[in-house]
Amino acid sequence: MPAARESLLDAAYTALARRPWSAVRMVDVAAAAGVSRQTLYNEFGSKDGLARALVRREADGYLAGVERALGGSAGPRERLTATAEWTAAAGRDNALVRAMLTGSWHERLPAPPLAAVPSSTAVPAQRRADGPLPTPRDFVRAVRDRAVTALSEPGAAPADTAELARSCELVVRLALSCVAAPPDEGGMAELVRAVFPRHVA
Repeated sequence: MPAARESLLDAAYTALARRPWSAVRMVDVAAAAGVSRQTLYNEFGSKDGLARALVRREADGYLAGVERALGGSAGPRERLTATAEWTAAAGRDNALVRAMLTGSWHERLPAPPLAAVPSSTAVPAQRRADGPLPTPRDFVRAVRDRAVTALSEPGAAPADTAELARSCELVVRLALSCVAAPPDEGGMAELVRAVFPRHVA
């Protein structure tokens, strides 16, 4: 029931924007999505299952944005700048993404355990949500590796690839710091320019 699942996740996200997770009621989420409470429980199993699925969806959405930023025909520095800007914007605009990127969960948010939990659901998407959830370190690695794959030249020497990986990781970590302390307008490009090696850009 993918459409119902997405509607339920949308309803849960909207509810979370209005009140703390502890005050979000399953019956209200189901009603807002226009489905029965039983459908909600069939999809997610419990409120904790809903929380894990919501966190997983927001993590996937953030990484999809990273892929978009790294795609296209712009130069490597511009694509890496776009990735850093996306990271800072996603962390600013989405409390769940900010918590995942920084590891700073507060009482208004669901705080599902990052380790996998036992899953007996028949819903494949929920089985995936019940698996391990990404840590801040996982995000650094994932974005760095995607950047290296997108930006490396075919047949590049191992030393050049290693240098690119170091620079990409520095940019990712720089972007994460900008989640907490955003730079001035246009400042992200200057920060990336200072980190990204000129010979690659």
